[in-house]
Amino acid sequence: MKYFKMRAVIRVASYAWLVFIPLMFAPLLVSAAERDPLQPRVPQDQLEAAKAVTNPFPSTSDNIAKGDGLFHGKGTCFICHGAKGQGDGPASVGFDPSPRNFTNPEFHRARTDGELMWVLKNGSAGTAMVPVVGSVIDEEEGWLILLYERSLGRPSP
Repeated sequence: MKYFKMRAVIRVASYAWLVFIPLMFAPLLVSAAERDPLQPRVPQDQLEAAKAVTNPFPSTSDNIAKGDGLFHGKGTCFICHGAKGQGDGPASVGFDPSPRNFTNPEFHRARTDGELMWVLKNGSAGTAMVPVVGSVIDEEEGWLILLYERSLGRPSP
């Protein structure tokens, strides 16, 4: 029995290079630039309703910290959007366009929380963004993640 367990461990380890080697070289590769950061991703016929939706959570340091933990943990947002939210995560290599850069204050001024939640729920056509609310995170977690993403676009004091 030990032989079969050891063999399974060796087999898994031998495939690990498929994941880790590409991630090691990811910074050397180039992703296509983020396109149209100010263009709405919500379809025109749903835009007004999406804009009317507001975040039920206040932007407190505690809620932002919760969102940070979700962004880097359960939500796995950092895989594509990068550890600092700049759209340069290890899985983003080759994406055209690159994932959204959440450090862009112009983007945050142009988009409402309701629009951003719509994207979390429905994905973003023409990009690699897939729906995550309901599959990876719940809606409450999505709102907290949005608070964290918003904090990345604020100028430092």
